[in-house]
Amino acid sequence: MPQGTPLADGPQPKHQQLREVLIGIAVPGQPIPSERELMARYQVSRATVRKAIDGLVADGLLHRTQGLGTFAVRPRLETKLHLASFSQDMRRRGLTPSTQIISIGLDEPPAAVAQWLQLAPGAPAWRLTRVRLADGTPIAHEDGWYPAESLPGLDQRRLEDASLYQLLGQDYGLWIDHAEQTVWAEPAAAELAPLLGIEASTPLLVFRRLSSAAGRPVEYVVSRYRGDRYQVHMELNGAPAPLHR
Repeated sequence: MPQGTPLADGPQPKHQQLREVLIGIAVPGQPIPSERELMARYQVSRATVRKAIDGLVADGLLHRTQGLGTFAVRPRLETKLHLASFSQDMRRRGLTPSTQIISIGLDEPPAAVAQWLQLAPGAPAWRLTRVRLADGTPIAHEDGWYPAESLPGLDQRRLEDASLYQLLGQDYGLWIDHAEQTVWAEPAAAELAPLLGIEASTPLLVFRRLSSAAGRPVEYVVSRYRGDRYQVHMELNGAPAPLHR
């Protein structure tokens, strides 16, 4: 439908027609026309405009910013669940990964972490916290634990410049070949939000990954991904039909 053509009653309700128009003219990261402009341009009521916009906001295609307007949302990065590092995942999409190291040091891990890493009571582990970026945009915050005894001098490595999985393999002979992963959602904490360039309480996708190399536990990491920039794709198949004799 050409931009600016008045909307007419038809098989599709006007708010649905306007929804399609907005999807067509929206530019990611840029504001859409104001409600008043849309009413005048397409000769529809304020209720019709709001219904179309509310639906797109609910679908995650538009985002309201108080005092600034309503903006088209940049498409989310999508991943299929598979065993890969963040760097590998981003390069596969044609994006440039980078890393901001927040901190790295030896610390006594929580009980669940120590149990997974098979550490002796009181044994330290490396705690590595990072912000992961794609084409310069913060995408995820990672809080990871790694066995200190197996990874001497980890804090001296240039962790900003390489995939951690590649470094673990090449420098320590620990090639990650298996992981268990759990996913849930939570709102962004106030102290985390600025690191990801988002507002507090923005929805996050959280991944807890327990990784091992040749049966040896190597990593316990919790990654928090921006829900507005990341989504997961899963392909589900039904169980095969039983054989009848």
